[in-house]
Amino acid sequence: MKIMLIEPPKDAWFVMGEYLPPPLGILQLAAFLEEKNPNLDIQVLDCQVEQVDWHDLVDKIADFNPEVVISSALATCNTYSVLRTLEIAKNFDNNVKTVVGGQHFTALADESLKKYPEIDYVIRGEGEETLNELIKSLIEKKPLNKVKGLSFNHEGEIIHNLSRPLIPDLDILPLPGYHFVEDHVKKYNFKMMAGDAGYALVEASRGCNYQCTFCSQWKHWQGKWRTKSPERIAYEMERLYMDYGSSFLWLTDDTLGNKSRVDSIAQEIINRGYKDDEIMWFAQARCDDIIKYDKILPKMRKSGNLWIMAGLERHDTVTLDAFRKRTKPSDARIAMDLLKENDIFSQGTFIIGDRNDSQQSINELRDFVDFVDPDLAIFMILTPFPGTILFEEATKNGWIEDTNWANYDMAHAVMSTQHLSRLEVQKELYECYKNFYGSMGRRLKGIFSRNAFKRTTYRYMASQGLLKSLRDLF
Repeated sequence: MKIMLIEPPKDAWFVMGEYLPPPLGILQLAAFLEEKNPNLDIQVLDCQVEQVDWHDLVDKIADFNPEVVISSALATCNTYSVLRTLEIAKNFDNNVKTVVGGQHFTALADESLKKYPEIDYVIRGEGEETLNELIKSLIEKKPLNKVKGLSFNHEGEIIHNLSRPLIPDLDILPLPGYHFVEDHVKKYNFKMMAGDAGYALVEASRGCNYQCTFCSQWKHWQGKWRTKSPERIAYEMERLYMDYGSSFLWLTDDTLGNKSRVDSIAQEIINRGYKDDEIMWFAQARCDDIIKYDKILPKMRKSGNLWIMAGLERHDTVTLDAFRKRTKPSDARIAMDLLKENDIFSQGTFIIGDRNDSQQSINELRDFVDFVDPDLAIFMILTPFPGTILFEEATKNGWIEDTNWANYDMAHAVMSTQHLSRLEVQKELYECYKNFYGSMGRRLKGIFSRNAFKRTTYRYMASQGLLKSLRDLF
């Protein structure tokens, strides 16, 4: 059977600048299918890195002539790109079986199957074993009602099979199938962060122990946090570097986790004997965890950890508690200072557009960001992604004013607040970025910083039209 996994053409998130990541999700799925079914003919098409547009995609599908097309899940804002990909496959051959998965389609499996005839199968939750069983059932022409985690349309009736238990040990997964895109690996990049350094993603864990109201990750992974072993993580990083020259690695974890685990990861990397910053890695961590890492931050930096992003979110305890964030505003400044003291680039993310937000509260947030003073600040608009507590609450209360999934990118306001219209929220986002990056003092400090990453980032951002792009949204 011929299986084609596709990363569709899509618009880049302009806030990140030139950003071309590898399609980790479908690379992992392709590797799992290959390991379990050596006789399958598998192709991974990354339209982004191969610069395949919609017209070219038609030809690519025709050339390979697949029997099954699986589209990368992407994010909610890319939903229509996924659907267009499947529609192209169906137009080429209506007998092609089409498969989607990921957080958006898991949360809206029933609605998606009813609304979009181009979808044959929705894989809910963790995808590897469900996809493998689906492919085997199609090959052997077996009924699909026993494939756990699968939703599909059968003779006009939407069928949702029983949910599938999570894989208990992530170390059993094969290494992601970067060999499927081997000819293009050197093109993956993150200009703002790493310049021309080879860029790759490493999934070190799945899920999260926390339950933030705006996040769909923890619910998608059934409220559980599962990790790969430090040995496996370091090995995966080593293979990416040795086999493909990827030296800047983003650990995709929603949280790095406890101090002991992080200490072990850093030590495993150090044990491999690479020179200073020969392998560089970036991670996301909670600000309260960063404070707990205070004694191991030097080791993390020695292992090549050059950049940490923390979801600082807000300046007030009331909103943080409403988000179920379980952090304090005072944690933010302490965490950012600790990172700077250890020469680790500090990035903070912040949220505007909460239901209670007003011009005054957002002004207070901007003052807070100036006080916390991260090396880099990213501002996002609160967005009700399907699968979140926020989405359920916003739907129930009629807060959602824009149902165009393309605008669910955290840069477009899709809800007003009690005090601000959507347009006013949009303008406040622009003002947040203008306040932070429009400061000549901050820009000069960044451009001439002793921290190499900070210099690279600020010099790159100086060449980008970020503020103009944000202003064009209103």
